[in-house]
Amino acid sequence: MSILNDLQELESAGVISKDTSTRIESYYKSKKDPSTNKLFVVFGILGAILVGLGTILIIAHNWDELSRGLKTGAAFLPLLVGQALCSFTLLKKHQNIAWKEGSAVFLFFAVGASIALISQIYNIPGNLSSYLLTWMLLILPLVYVMKSSTVSLLYIIGTTYFAGETGYWDYPTDSPYVYWLLIAGIVPHYYLLLKKSSKSNFVRFHNWFIALSLTVVLGTFSKQMDELMFLAYASLFGLFYLFGTSKFFMDKTTKNAFTLLGSVGTVVILLILSFNEFWEHLIKKEMFLNEIIVAPEFIITIILSVLAMMFLYESLKSSPIKDISPFSVAFLLFIPIFFIGTFSSIAVFLINLLVFAIGILTIRAGSKQNHLGILNYGLLIIAALIVCRFFDTDLSFVIRGLLFISVGVGFFFANYRMIRKRQEND
Repeated sequence: MSILNDLQELESAGVISKDTSTRIESYYKSKKDPSTNKLFVVFGILGAILVGLGTILIIAHNWDELSRGLKTGAAFLPLLVGQALCSFTLLKKHQNIAWKEGSAVFLFFAVGASIALISQIYNIPGNLSSYLLTWMLLILPLVYVMKSSTVSLLYIIGTTYFAGETGYWDYPTDSPYVYWLLIAGIVPHYYLLLKKSSKSNFVRFHNWFIALSLTVVLGTFSKQMDELMFLAYASLFGLFYLFGTSKFFMDKTTKNAFTLLGSVGTVVILLILSFNEFWEHLIKKEMFLNEIIVAPEFIITIILSVLAMMFLYESLKSSPIKDISPFSVAFLLFIPIFFIGTFSSIAVFLINLLVFAIGILTIRAGSKQNHLGILNYGLLIIAALIVCRFFDTDLSFVIRGLLFISVGVGFFFANYRMIRKRQEND
């Protein structure tokens, strides 16, 4: 109403003509509420999922009473309906996001249901891994034909499940190398999302899904030398952090899955290795160079480390060294420490020193940026390190208690000082 009143006032004052006022009023009346559009998309997707699952349940309930011919027809029915909906959307509703996402999601589940039903009707041999692989290969073109980000997310889930089934749960397990080709198939769609709508919710969901997928699947390639996987994960988390802080992302740290997972993952890996047991085991284990260089864990570590170094180089070109985050270089410092640990127990001390340095530098960065979240994150890293040392040191309970008290006082003092500083600036 305020807009209409303003228009009438401007028209009365002679600032704008009646024709201009009418056109402005028509524009605002025709303009749709963005929140309503988003809700319509969400409900469209949920509706497609529920309709698809309901159709499958109805067919499943009457399955035993159907002849083979009817079963085959029932197996293809959801697929035909899904294709018809997608065709109608492309021809008549290609600008409507709710229709595009809803029809594409329905077809996604229809393809999976049809494959499963046809395999059951005609007793086609296979296992869950082959079923998931076939399903995902058939679905990939749908992402680009319908330009559906929801199907893209479902595709990432499916490829991750396939890799887990192949490398973790299926027997005998195998390294799912085809996973890299599958996940690469979604990269063009993800890149277009970053370029066109970098701050959309679909981009944020893709960030999380891709980061978590890579984190989960990387462990499936551990076959010969499990110890090297710590190097691989350290490089992966370093790559995540550097990628998340690169020019591709302009949003806040808390909304960037790669940055958050990269920093937290780095700290978790280093805290795990801050105990003596791993390094004692590593020193005792015989590792030969000719076996290491052909191990899949070593090859993956080299690839991830090189990629992380490339992003680090790009970061150093645009920022001075003093402004580089400790999470950006932690993986690079960890590599020599790891190899020192193959013959010397001093690696334990170096790892603890590295975690402590990361915590202190994070506190410093939080104070410098006047950011309570970063400041408390650094304090949490220090507190976690002290908790870890609580379980594997011979210090008395009095000294341990004093350490905890010191950390608590540090939390209070650091937050109090920053809040006072903000109040003074205001």
